[in-house]
Amino acid sequence: MTRPVLTISSKNYSSWSLRGWLLCRLAGLDVEEQPVSLDDPANRAELLLLAPSVLVPRLTEDGVSVWDTLAIAEYLAERRPDAGMLPSERVARAHCRSISGEIHSGFYNLRSALPMNLKARHTNFKIFAGAQPDIDRVQAIWAECLERWGGPFLYGAKPTIADAMYAPVCTRFLTYGVPATEKTKAYCQTIMAWPPMRQWVEAAKAEPDEVAELDVEF
Repeated sequence: MTRPVLTISSKNYSSWSLRGWLLCRLAGLDVEEQPVSLDDPANRAELLLLAPSVLVPRLTEDGVSVWDTLAIAEYLAERRPDAGMLPSERVARAHCRSISGEIHSGFYNLRSALPMNLKARHTNFKIFAGAQPDIDRVQAIWAECLERWGGPFLYGAKPTIADAMYAPVCTRFLTYGVPATEKTKAYCQTIMAWPPMRQWVEAAKAEPDEVAELDVEF
């Protein structure tokens, strides 16, 4: 059987690629990574939020090509139901799908004001006023989940699709020193200590590529 292929963009800058890769790890899927060059105009447009749609990551397996992180998540959960990518309980499962859809389709101000950059650390970063409501909403989602399902991940002891979807937000909070509640800080620490996340971050730090537009000193 041919090894599945996951087409990804920059590990340092691409939050969508990170989500897709974490979803594959959640599913226990061993993929061959196929990076897309940062010189590719379409890829740069996606990273700079200038593209109307996001075509990376893309999972290719057994003649099937799936792109868009939520599509990949649902495909993998369907193909590998024993992986536990969704909570087992019906109410939690519905909630997980809802908040995953919310981060997938919204929070534009947070994305544009705090672009993912795993190598960077900014002190005394001034948060754009338009991004604060997004930051507050994310923290409210996390607080509800952690209180309701007990943590340390959003739906209990094991990570789910929702944790993969929100993982890039944790990196943004750390990169820009976003003021946060103790629950938020604890959750971010859980995500950053998650072995697949640590593996991705280490690989990102080794990337030589840079996108000047995303490395501006704010």
